[in-house]
Amino acid sequence: MKELVEVIAKALVEHPDEVVVTETKEGSDYSITLHVAPSDMGKVIGKQGRIAKSIRSVVKAAASREDARADVEITD
Repeated sequence: MKELVEVIAKALVEHPDEVVVTETKEGSDYSITLHVAPSDMGKVIGKQGRIAKSIRSVVKAAASREDARADVEITD
């Protein structure tokens, strides 16, 4: 899951070297935190949160293939 979020985020931002993704797993639940540069927050969130929602949907779909749950949090 971590690699998936990292690839998507680095493709969206202007400063891909500042993208940091951390992942914690408890049982079958993934908790993923995406850190980006403050100037890139708008690009990752998108208008009305559409890009962030899309990222979360893709990660949840990938997690469901492993019979797991995933939550993505975006921070700066």
